[in-house]
Amino acid sequence: MNLPGGEFMMGHDGFRPDERPAHKVLLAPFRAAVSPVTNAEYARFMNATGAEPPRFFADPILNPVEQPVVGVSWHEAQAYCAWLSAARDGAVFRLPTEAFRLPTEAEREYAARGGRAGLEWPWGNVDPGEYAPLTFVAEASGPHVPREVCANDFGLLCMAENVHEWCSDVYARDFYASSPREAPAGPAAGTRRASRGGSWRHSIKFTRVSARSSLSPTYRYNDYGFRLYMDSRSGDG
Repeated sequence: MNLPGGEFMMGHDGFRPDERPAHKVLLAPFRAAVSPVTNAEYARFMNATGAEPPRFFADPILNPVEQPVVGVSWHEAQAYCAWLSAARDGAVFRLPTEAFRLPTEAEREYAARGGRAGLEWPWGNVDPGEYAPLTFVAEASGPHVPREVCANDFGLLCMAENVHEWCSDVYARDFYASSPREAPAGPAAGTRRASRGGSWRHSIKFTRVSARSSLSPTYRYNDYGFRLYMDSRSGDG
């Protein structure tokens, strides 16, 4: 999916300390996959490279082929991106060879907002408990196959729920206080990697578009997956 980039207000002054201060960010156009990487897609990576199966890969609740793959560490997500790029497999985006990658936190938040300013959720400011189309998410006991009802205004699915998605950035609680305006990519060093999005495993399964989370890049949790991003090519619309 082509996303136009541009300036947007990142963060929120009314919520958690690590979302403050809200600040303007300028992003170049980029591309994002409509859905997280699936079990079927990750299985092709394992078959091609001999990579170790993700933790929980044999769990019948977590392994249906069209569900997001989970139990993948940040390092494993990076290895998948590198493999897909090197394999010259553009099938996910139907493009020639490109460098697939994880998003920055700024790109992930911009993508979740769907081009709309001032909202708390990908669908607007209606509390998820009152948003009838996603009642099935609140009742879920595992990941779900992404559905069109989960789409935001960019057409991206499951940007506030389903599984946490790894970002490329090192996480720092206070990074926003010194974040550059143009294409911020997190601090240079740190022990945790940023992630975004909600989780089927939590009692509250939805996460606001500005909410941040993080984890050690070595951990392999059953609610952590990832989505593919890439830079826009010259001439992309």
